[in-house]
Parts: sequence; structure tokens; C-alpha cells
Amino acid sequence: MGGKLKTALTEMLGVDHPVMLAGMGPISGHEIVAAVSNAGGFGTLGLGAGHMVPEGLRKEIRLLKESLRPPGKFGVDILIPQVGGNARKTNHDYTGGNLPGLVDVMIEEGCSLFVCAVGVPPQWVVDKLHSAGIPVMNMVGAPHHVLKALEVGVDMVCAQGTEAGGHTGTVATVPLVPQVVDLVRGRKNFFGKQVPVVAAGGIFDGRGLAAALALGASGIWVGTRFLATPECNTSPVHRKKVLNARSTDVYQTILYTGRPCRGVWGTEEYTRQWEESGEIDSLCKRGVVPFERDLRKGKAHYYYFNNNIMGQAVGGIKEIKPAAEVVAELVNDALEVLDRSTKLVARL
Repeated sequence: MGGKLKTALTEMLGVDHPVMLAGMGPISGHEIVAAVSNAGGFGTLGLGAGHMVPEGLRKEIRLLKESLRPPGKFGVDILIPQVGGNARKTNHDYTGGNLPGLVDVMIEEGCSLFVCAVGVPPQWVVDKLHSAGIPVMNMVGAPHHVLKALEVGVDMVCAQGTEAGGHTGTVATVPLVPQVVDLVRGRKNFFGKQVPVVAAGGIFDGRGLAAALALGASGIWVGTRFLATPECNTSPVHRKKVLNARSTDVYQTILYTGRPCRGVWGTEEYTRQWEESGEIDSLCKRGVVPFERDLRKGKAHYYYFNNNIMGQAVGGIKEIKPAAEVVAELVNDALEVLDRSTKLVARL
């Protein structure tokens, strides 16, 4: 079935389809971002270690622009956790003090959206981006996070359920999304639009997109499904794990980042040894992230982490497909589901 889904999200971002590529750190590089945006969706760059400096981000954006076709929409996703106060002792500034410079690069390079994850964006960031005409989306994992995000003026909210890969909360997608939709109802953003809600967590096909729209969301934020595409920066080992893993194989651990992070951690002997030690929680409570400490000592490798990040959607992913094909299937299958659903309504 051909066609388009016109929603508050597609209007806000100026794209054809309400499908957003999740900014998955270095995994969401310029190739997959361009592929998703060129297919009518919205690609989001994730910042890896090498891009947490302004010139690293600028280089990645310029590589992206070499492949990006009009309208040339793209976003940038940065993790900005609260540091100090009542926050987790393991929280720290992932940008290493480079956030002001990164914001400047986003403005100078014509970024279409800034996405803030694992915390609420600082007020000055929101204000500066707004002054440049750039909207801001905040990731939330629980209903009580929404009002904090709205207070600083975010323009969009992504409600990410615990099924998602990477950093997640504990509330599942189905109960989370409707609550977030209710909380933003009637709220206008900086651009005078109703604040759109994007659904995330466990969505891997058109049925998930249709369900998200039925829950009141205006679109979806998809990560795990795009891991199984040739354009994504997944290693052969990572891609194989995505195709072979079951939904029950993924679980959360704080071993790697000090905050709940979902993946197939049990495939690594390194993870199993730490879990058997029983020391993960005690170290994190003292502000020590075991994996980061081991990296500094040369006792761990980044691939222990990077090769295992994925969400519960893996159980439904069985083949590698080009990103454009994934976007098209998500939309076309959702249109079919929605069409069938209308026929379920009894006519009086």
C-alpha cells in the first residue's frame, strides 16, 4: 500500500514519514542518518567519543551533507545527565565541557533538531537553539519527567519505554506513551505548535508504528531495527547478535555506564564475571563505573559494550535490509494495519 502518514511530527520536522532514526552514539553515523533522511524519515546523529568535541561533530555533519538530499533534515543527539545534587554518583559530563562548542556547531551547520537524552537540557541550551530556529526534543522514561522537560521549553517529547536498547527507564512503552500524551495535551511549543509525542521502545515494524499512532503519538523513534542495515555503524559481530538474539536475551545492567542500559550483556565473559562478583552496585554507589575503570586500566575493551547494545525488538528482526527499505516497510505496513483497523468499526 502506497501513501503517507501526515502527523504533527512530519509537519514539525518537514519530512514525509513519522519515522525517526535513534541517535545511538557512534552507531548512528553519517551513512545511516543520510539513508533514513533520504528515504523520507528523519535521521539523528549520535555522538561517539570522537565526536564529543566541536570539530569532530562538524566533520561528521559535513560528511553527512555530502550524501544528504533535499530537504536535508537531520538531528543531533547528546546525552546530558544531571551532575551533582541528588543525581546518580556515576553521572558525569559526557561532553567533557564541550557542550557550548557543540551547540555552536549545531547552529553553524544548520542542524534541524537537537535531541537531549538521560536528562533535561539546560535552559541556556534550549534558549540558544530556539534563537537560531532549532527545535529541541527531550527523551523521557517516566511520566514525571515530562513536566520538567516542558518547564525548560522543549518542543517535542520522546516517550521511550523500557523495551528499548541502551539507556532506558523501567516503564514499558504501552503505559508510558498515553500518559505522556495526556501530559502535553494543549501545550504549545516555542514554534506555536502542539507539543508532539514520539514513541520509542520495542518498535520494529509497521504494526508498532500503527500502535504508537493509536496511543496518541505522532511518530516513532527507532534504534534496534536499524542496527540490521548495511548503512549502520554496527560491526559484523554486533549485526550477527542482532539477528540471532531473542527478546528474552536482552536485559539491563549498570556495569557499563553506571545507569540502566539494555543489551545482550550475557554474551560477554567479561559481563558474567562482574555479575558473579556481586560488586557492581557497591562500586556504582561510590561513583565508580566498573567498565570505565577497567578501560582506564587496560582490562576491558569498548567492544564489550558497543557490540551488545540492543532492545527487546531483536526477537522480531531476522534479516539485514537497506535503511530505505526499512523506512518504507514501516510506513506501508502501518498504513495496511490502520486500513484494516477502520474496517473493524461496526457501521450502524
